[in-house]
Amino acid sequence: MTLLQAANPGELVYTLLEVLIAVACCLGNALVVWALWTSVPRQEATFCFIASLAVADFLVGAFGVPMSVLVDKRMEVSFHWCLAASCVVLLFPHSSVLALLAIAVDRFLRVCIPFRYRSLVTRHRSWWAVAVCWLIAGALSVAPVLWSSSLPVSSNSTTEVCEFVKVVTPEFLVYLSFFGGTVAPLMAMMVLYGIIFLVIKRHLQQGSAEGDRHQSYYKKERSLLKSLALVLALFVICWVPLHIMNCLSFFVSPNVVPKEVVYIGILLSHAHSAVNPIVYAFRIRRIRIAYMHLLQRCITHLGKEQSRTSQSHSSKT
Repeated sequence: MTLLQAANPGELVYTLLEVLIAVACCLGNALVVWALWTSVPRQEATFCFIASLAVADFLVGAFGVPMSVLVDKRMEVSFHWCLAASCVVLLFPHSSVLALLAIAVDRFLRVCIPFRYRSLVTRHRSWWAVAVCWLIAGALSVAPVLWSSSLPVSSNSTTEVCEFVKVVTPEFLVYLSFFGGTVAPLMAMMVLYGIIFLVIKRHLQQGSAEGDRHQSYYKKERSLLKSLALVLALFVICWVPLHIMNCLSFFVSPNVVPKEVVYIGILLSHAHSAVNPIVYAFRIRRIRIAYMHLLQRCITHLGKEQSRTSQSHSSKT
């Protein structure tokens, strides 16, 4: 494999921003996973799925962003290595949207059948659902391999400049990745969240007829649902522009979207993985408390280290 240097200052700026986003993704989502692991009962299905989403966002920073930069004419490899790197780029967005769909299904069951929920949605089944989401995401990400035989390849052993749009067909990006892997789950989530909001609204409007305990339950569900709906809205805002650009390139012309605009779309899609931990911190109380506990531990540890250092200096003098 031969790495190539960026050709112009604009690409250097793009690469630098990608590095910053990757670092933010890794640090922020590692903190989310730590917070969930230490402060939230692991039998709660919703937080299993949030943990899966955080892991996917972490891997975006650790592998997705670097691969996305490299498959933009920045390395020379064989065709199949370029195809493998491109499949890595596709894996984590699909795992994210499927984790969001799993969260929506979980909240739907919790609100619509609350008395059967705990017996139906167990920890074992939750982790199996997480595994199924990742398997489906993996299947969607390796689907370009099925189309690779139709692409013109001079020799599998020779090295060429790796470019994502040359090894992943536009048909796949538009029909399977966008319409099948993104639009269909998003439509299903919108329907589920709409039903959930209506159910919660109906229960809260009944007032004291259901008792204070039920009112408190549905108020907590409404608060968490708003936070999860915000995560979903951010996913749409960050990812749909890039998919629309792919559609324009496919249906209109390959060069209809300027490369600088494509870079902005890619940065926006990757930034979604860095923004999610901030949303969790401000909107989900348990995660926010876990953040505060970690901050307190760090401050205490630094205070102890500073005290030991000062004592060491004083003893030497």
